Amino acid sequence: MRREPVLDVRRLHKSFVLHAVSDRTVVAFADINFTLTAGEHVALAGMSGAGKSSLLKSIYRTYRPDSGEVWLQIHAGEYVDMCSLSDAEIAAIRGHEIGYVSQFLRSEPRRGALEIVTRSARQRGMTDHDAREAAAAALQRVGIEERLWDVYASVLSGGEKQRVNLAAGTVHPPRLLLLDEPLSALDPENRERALALIASLTHRGVAVVSIFHDLEAIQRLASRVLVLEKGRLVAERSPDELDSRLASAAR
Repeated sequence: MRREPVLDVRRLHKSFVLHAVSDRTVVAFADINFTLTAGEHVALAGMSGAGKSSLLKSIYRTYRPDSGEVWLQIHAGEYVDMCSLSDAEIAAIRGHEIGYVSQFLRSEPRRGALEIVTRSARQRGMTDHDAREAAAAALQRVGIEERLWDVYASVLSGGEKQRVNLAAGTVHPPRLLLLDEPLSALDPENRERALALIASLTHRGVAVVSIFHDLEAIQRLASRVLVLEKGRLVAERSPDELDSRLASAAR
């Protein structure tokens, strides 16, 4: 019996107008269709400019798609179209149902790692006490030492910021998690911690859509791979069938 999808992307299209170049329109991606079920991990692959990051940001609604639908399951049997929601409704959905982890930590100034991750846990419905405990556990999982928990995130190293970002995205994990190259600045030991953490999420039923420019990460984590070429979804492959050039290509 086929499970209901957590995410159902239908005929999604996004373009940008380059006002500095005679208002030329550039298509980021077009006619994207795919579904994702609980506990499934789908990786996006493709050469630079294929539209991978733009697709993730359109699902999260950082970008507003030109057309199409992004149906997200928020309760058993209940779906919302992310493309049709107001900004306020999107903010509420992000707090509980969908998370986004990029390779860069964007946080308010003068906030420490523990406060950043605790706030994320509270947004997902945890009490203040439980959120703080969950945040501490999340920081420990990604190898952030306790002496750094109250240090302003702005002064942390690139790898430390990336791990704080991953902790915030995975604490009390949402129904759907979007990962945009979350391992790029990590040393081998912390990279291994992060891979184990991401793998544990799918075992807990979290649906994941990811971009990794690392064939090994894709092969270890992904259930299947969607290949984009010039903004079009051209193939679906198993991780073992993926061309290493597509995994390692820069965006």
